[in-house]
Amino acid sequence: MYINSTGFYIPEGRVYNEHFLNVNGLTSEWIEKRTGIHSRSKAADGEGHNSMGLAAIDDAIRSLPYAVTDVDLIVSAAYSPYDLVATLAHEAQKKYNIDGAKAVYASSACSSFVNGLEIVEGYFASGKAKKALLVCSEHNSYYANESDPKCGHLWGDGAVAFFLSAEPVAEGEPEIRHIYTCGLGNISKGPEGVKLRPHEDGISMPDGKDVFVHACKYMVHALEQVTEPDGLSLQQLDYIICHQANMRIVANVIHQLSMPAEKFLSNIEELGNTGSASAAIVFAQNRDLFKKGDHIGLTVFGGGYSCGAFMVKI
Repeated sequence: MYINSTGFYIPEGRVYNEHFLNVNGLTSEWIEKRTGIHSRSKAADGEGHNSMGLAAIDDAIRSLPYAVTDVDLIVSAAYSPYDLVATLAHEAQKKYNIDGAKAVYASSACSSFVNGLEIVEGYFASGKAKKALLVCSEHNSYYANESDPKCGHLWGDGAVAFFLSAEPVAEGEPEIRHIYTCGLGNISKGPEGVKLRPHEDGISMPDGKDVFVHACKYMVHALEQVTEPDGLSLQQLDYIICHQANMRIVANVIHQLSMPAEKFLSNIEELGNTGSASAAIVFAQNRDLFKKGDHIGLTVFGGGYSCGAFMVKI
């Protein structure tokens, strides 16, 4: 499976740590020490899940080597949709008039993008699709409860889009070598670890310590699943991109792997936790950094629980 084009959209708005002192009682210093976050992106009035996702697609179309109407599969992957019936996949199909394409929505907490990628892989393997659009947009500020001292200060907004093909379309396209996902709903806090029940409250994280422990463990585990088939150790990866949930989690993964911090790419300091879009946004933001032959590992952990990873060879 090949990456034909990537695009992303980050709202201009920023919410700085100082904002939370009078909202949930947390100081800027405490937030920075515990999370690594200085600010988080926030969608403006009139922006949302759909508009951000469409803007990310527009960004990707600028370097797309074929007509967007050639796409025969559209997958929207996220946990913060605006509409659970008319999904972003359908909105994209309408905007770009992608006639006859399949339109699918997938959600698995912060693993959603990787699960969406695996869905695309399955359609390609079955021969039911050849070119796909995977779009992930997280409007966390729409659902977040800023007054929650456990997680109200974490969330940022953003979107990312990947155009993918079963076979290479243009010379030098990055190849997604391996994808791995796994549901972990049967371990520890499982479905109670992170919740989003809009009728009851906002995004909540009742036990952040439990999330931390399992994220550190399973993001490494997931990476191992996508490097072993090619006989690579994790230390042989040129770059690693972790789910942007908390810089302490990334620091723990760095410690486990005894690797230079420079190999780990991040944007959480400025954008906060942009959910299932986060790791893919980091990849799209750093396309110019990667060199031919580089191996990039992306690994995620989601509430519910779930994990996933994929490896890209540039």
